Amino acid sequence: MLAVRAVSVWPQPTRSVYRNRNVFYISGMYEWSDTDLMFRDALRGFIEKEIRPHVDRLESGELPPYDIIRKLYSAFGIDEMARESLERALAKEEAGEKSSGSGGMGGSPGMAALLNIEIAGISLGLVASLGVSLGLTAGTIRSRGTLAQKKRWLPELVTFEKVGAWAITEPDSGSDAFGGMKTTVRRDGEDYILNGQKTFITNGPYADVIIVYAKLDEGDASVDRRDRKVLVFVLDKGMEGLTQSPPFKKMGMNSSPTGELFFDNVRITRDRLLGETEESGKSDGKDSAKESFAAERIGIAYLSLGIIERCLELCVEYSHSRKLWGSEIGRFQLIQLKLAEMEIARVNVRNMVFSAIERAQAGKPVSLSEASAMKLYSSRAATDVAMEAVQLFGGNGYMAEYRVEQLARDAKSLMIYAGSNEIQVTHIAKGLLAR
Repeated sequence: MLAVRAVSVWPQPTRSVYRNRNVFYISGMYEWSDTDLMFRDALRGFIEKEIRPHVDRLESGELPPYDIIRKLYSAFGIDEMARESLERALAKEEAGEKSSGSGGMGGSPGMAALLNIEIAGISLGLVASLGVSLGLTAGTIRSRGTLAQKKRWLPELVTFEKVGAWAITEPDSGSDAFGGMKTTVRRDGEDYILNGQKTFITNGPYADVIIVYAKLDEGDASVDRRDRKVLVFVLDKGMEGLTQSPPFKKMGMNSSPTGELFFDNVRITRDRLLGETEESGKSDGKDSAKESFAAERIGIAYLSLGIIERCLELCVEYSHSRKLWGSEIGRFQLIQLKLAEMEIARVNVRNMVFSAIERAQAGKPVSLSEASAMKLYSSRAATDVAMEAVQLFGGNGYMAEYRVEQLARDAKSLMIYAGSNEIQVTHIAKGLLAR
């Protein structure tokens, strides 16, 4: 059975709170706007024409996702919207005015959410590669970089002319990202020398711009390595001493190239230190990463919703077309139960997504502990739904032709990606106990 329970079928006009052991949701008034729905319909047309025919090549790794993403940006004018948004934001910052951001996808928050949701149900890896490049790489430079650094790297990142990667995970650190970090930088005059290794890096094999987190080694053996300062640097492809591995072979999300990065005495000038200072504030790698963790975990709810919606669509279609004992299987109560619980999962996760969009519009960001709760619940729900979809399809569900097996493999990655679900429990509890 699916580990999901019903809360509210549609966002209500009054605000109220629902709690049970499986979900926490504050209902609001958010709905997709007419513009959002027009964008969704046009996006579905693009997916049918430009993505679905290439899914097999994307899944095999034969076709990297980047040219398809660029075609998407061009078709919807996202590249121009992002460029114009960035230019306005940088002009404000240069004039000393407060800016709400330094560019992004452009358009409404609903459009950005729909982009993630719709593509995730067809090619989760494609939207993951886009999210890491735009959300994590460009987002970190946007929030922590100097004006000069934003002008240097953001224009080609926000338009997806260049691909970004965000490198914090290491072979021996995993969920202990900071304490177990072994990648180090040491000062060498005005420069830094970087050594170490990162792994499981989305876009790593092909990235043009790479955000790298490293411990500062000041040569003091009395300072515990776990307590050393974390600095953040921006690297470019082709720098001497930087090696980008070929893509890994994975269980799922195969349309998103994942690899390793190796740093062998990479010389880094100070203008590549994010914030261009070691003083606390913008240079603080731990604070920077925590901001990115929250955004990434909220994004998991969007991706989960895309998988749930696609699984439910396929299962409803199959329940009409598949017949046993002379009847459509949708007439059988056990099949109806599976479909009903899939719908409950869809409603729960969609309400979490609506709540996150609503709060972003109100300038009330979701905390790290709340983002962890969203990630934990939604990824579980997506995996449960996808596995039940395989079961509903029976032997056909185990065959690649029917696509639910791809959705099940992709969904499982969401329980590990952006921090394993086990570590989310710790973040949720810390948030509760800090009250």
